[in-house]
Amino acid sequence: MRDIVFTRGSGWIPNVIHEDAGLRLMLGAGADANHDPRTFTFPIGEAHLAVIRTDLGRHLMLWSAVLPLCDDAGTSNPLDEDAAVALLDPVLLSSPADVDALFRRIRWDRSRLIAHGADIDLLQRGRLCAAMRAATETPNEKRAQEYRADRRRAERGTVLGPLDAALLRFTGQYAHGSTVPRRLPDAVDAALLPEVMHVIATAEQACAGMRIGLDPRRGRRATDKQAWDTMATAVDTAVRRAHPRLADDAVRTVSFLMCSEAAAQTRNTPAADEESAGPGAAGKAALSFTDDKGAEKKWRRGGPRSAAAEFWEFVADCSAADNEVFTIEDEEMGEGIQLHFYADSLARVTTVRPGRGGPDPEYRVEYTLVDGLAGYRDLVNAYARGGCAALDRHGPWMSDVADLERARRNRRPTR
Repeated sequence: MRDIVFTRGSGWIPNVIHEDAGLRLMLGAGADANHDPRTFTFPIGEAHLAVIRTDLGRHLMLWSAVLPLCDDAGTSNPLDEDAAVALLDPVLLSSPADVDALFRRIRWDRSRLIAHGADIDLLQRGRLCAAMRAATETPNEKRAQEYRADRRRAERGTVLGPLDAALLRFTGQYAHGSTVPRRLPDAVDAALLPEVMHVIATAEQACAGMRIGLDPRRGRRATDKQAWDTMATAVDTAVRRAHPRLADDAVRTVSFLMCSEAAAQTRNTPAADEESAGPGAAGKAALSFTDDKGAEKKWRRGGPRSAAAEFWEFVADCSAADNEVFTIEDEEMGEGIQLHFYADSLARVTTVRPGRGGPDPEYRVEYTLVDGLAGYRDLVNAYARGGCAALDRHGPWMSDVADLERARRNRRPTR
């Protein structure tokens, strides 16, 4: 039979229960192999219960000291009850000086105390009892998250100034650097908000007119990494020039915000059809799209969308890590282009001699390197307008694969 003897308002602070022959402290910590929460108990005495009832700070410090023992138990081992019981008198019944000395010798969960309002400066100076005078039953997990983030920054030698911290709070990335950034002006101290907005304005001016399109080579929702890197570099350069004292974390969060907003705008805007045929040019009448896995799609002039738009939709639907070769073919003209996304290259194939009733047809294959997604789009549009002949100015073209490989090794990657 288990009866709750004492509990506090916050559900995670350990409870005191009466079970079988006596009092026990019960706390939830960790998870089992099925990811379900684990619950631990260990015996306490009436004197310990009296302190737990009246002294929130000592109650929380005991919790902080026992949590590492729960971590040691892992997913299936029992709690070391002897070690837990050995903490009771030193934490709950000793003088403040002795408690502080104890916590200099044992492992304890600092973030639990910080979440419950402990004075961080006093904690860092080893004065735990004094730090816990500000303790609250209701936790502030964000406070603990920000403390852990500051510790990680300190480990890599980063110290934030007031404006740095304000920029990270403005983007919602103070505690979690991988969080998608947003504009949160209410999270910034009013006195610092004008400076924050000045930095943001510098970034906006640096990337004005730039955009980050979708990259169908990586699926329907993926963004163009090269365009992202270009925008991030432009913003970083401008912000560092205008605000040289900003920490790297602050500069990165601003460029991340600009790039994320640009990418989101593209995702949320209906895709405009790409015009393949220029003035006075009808372009191709019919094309066939294929991939390396046997998928095929036909396009004919006169439909609702251009050849280029239909092709890139086909790529977005079919592209995968093991499917990075796509072909556009004009069967009637006996020519086509093959896009090698894995190698940043493209081949154009033209028929030199058709094979009708005699020897096999003879083809000319020529290769060129491609500069990212924008380069592929230019080549696809040019081919849809005027076929392989329209690609002459997009060279240089190489007929020898060895020449292509040498050219690839001699340039920096674009993806």
